[in-house]
Amino acid sequence: MHSPILISTITCPQCGHRETETMPVDACQWFYECKSCHAVLTPLAGDCCVYCSYASIPCPPMQGGKGCC
Repeated sequence: MHSPILISTITCPQCGHRETETMPVDACQWFYECKSCHAVLTPLAGDCCVYCSYASIPCPPMQGGKGCC
């Protein structure tokens, strides 16, 4: 089994700002505030966290095939 990738680039759907962040390994991140426009992002319907909805790489549990956080 491979180690999960913990670095992901999250893109704000409001303004398009991109920020590279370290994802938590032990919890879902339900909220994320854009550092540019300050919009508060929440997961899209059916996604477990903001990384699964808006980032370049899904959260660690999804990477490992374990499903939702």
